[in-house]
Amino acid sequence: MTIERLDPEHRMSEAVVHNDTIYYTSVPENLDDDAEAQTANALAVIDRILIRLGSDKSRILDATIFLVHKEDFAAMNRAWDAWVSPGNAPVRCTVQAGLMNPKYRVEIKIVAAK
Repeated sequence: MTIERLDPEHRMSEAVVHNDTIYYTSVPENLDDDAEAQTANALAVIDRILIRLGSDKSRILDATIFLVHKEDFAAMNRAWDAWVSPGNAPVRCTVQAGLMNPKYRVEIKIVAAK
């Protein structure tokens, strides 16, 4: 069984593919924006990675969303609801977490079929 590592570096790879399953964690690039904008940005990054690997958001199986502030839940959901593939919503959980970069308001981990 082959393991494909996308853009591997010493500490981590951008994404990993094993058994036609993609593992990826997205962080926002727009760190001075609010939770809704950061979520939309992180989701757009997910789109880019999935397309690069020959997949798309309709093939996401599982998503875990990490929020720093639970009061950002509604804002995150607005971005998510505008983005998620209709009829193809993955299993999803959202947890409150302290993220390592103090400017992150959200981080999103996904597992997707290739």
